[in-house]
Amino acid sequence: MNDTAQNLRPERQRKPDWIRVKAPTSKGYGETRALMRELGLNTVCEEAACPNIGECWTKKHATVMILGDVCTRACAFCNVKTGMPRAVDPMEPLNVATAAAKLGLEHIVITSVDRDDLPDGGAGHFVKVIQALREMTPDTTIEILTPDFRNKAESAVEAIVDAGPDVYNHNLETVPRLYPTIRPGARYYASLRLLEQVKRHNPRIFTKSGVMLGLGEERLEVHQVMDDMRSAQIDFLTMGQYLQPTPKHAKVMEFVTPKAFEAYGAIARAKGFLQVAATPLTRSSYHAGDDFRAMRAARDEQLAREARKAEVQG
Repeated sequence: MNDTAQNLRPERQRKPDWIRVKAPTSKGYGETRALMRELGLNTVCEEAACPNIGECWTKKHATVMILGDVCTRACAFCNVKTGMPRAVDPMEPLNVATAAAKLGLEHIVITSVDRDDLPDGGAGHFVKVIQALREMTPDTTIEILTPDFRNKAESAVEAIVDAGPDVYNHNLETVPRLYPTIRPGARYYASLRLLEQVKRHNPRIFTKSGVMLGLGEERLEVHQVMDDMRSAQIDFLTMGQYLQPTPKHAKVMEFVTPKAFEAYGAIARAKGFLQVAATPLTRSSYHAGDDFRAMRAARDEQLAREARKAEVQG
């Protein structure tokens, strides 16, 4: 290769030691991958190039991505393909439930691509997946991570909430100032209103949202996002390091240190979130089952404290 060609090649960013993970090689990883292929299921673990795939799949934990593998949006941080999606697979709800049963999942996370081409944004398909899981694996707790259902959020959210997931997750992804470049197809306050609507429709459902750090956000902007989330009664905050999937995607502006993540986590807990996960490798579904159980225990404790206080005052 000549010098000119070398100069044209995009410079690769060197990851710090705390963000590096080993390539997946375990037997459990291979078995999980084989099952996903057998059932024709997509996973965000693969499509988004998640760094935790080796650990999670070894434990037979996979985050299923429904409604195909082609997204109608083109966010600057996301590795999922963009274009015109194929028709929705009518067998997908049954296949998701079959995967949960075969993997013996106590907790499952279901996400999707954006489907702006569908009249309901794909909400009805989420409902069918939840119903199939309730029928086949009734003891499995269900966490969904939905898109924003642009221009159809109210009816979409109500249909999904009525289906009864245990956790409703929708990620804000970054601070409002960076939306035009990082998440141009979405609106920050529309995403906040979506999560507020979940709570209005059913206050018992846990709500969850996450942000990526390292995109150029300022510390006080992150604190303001936390305050906005708490105003929307969001229960669970996840914070992780943004990693650039390809040279075409948004650049990493900063590798945030583990110590800085600890500080953000402490501030978030002080602001009243029931559960906080804040580490460089944190992703929406990383350790989701354990975190759900901890969050449920925290709310039970909170309700018990309130009951005791009311009894004393009464």
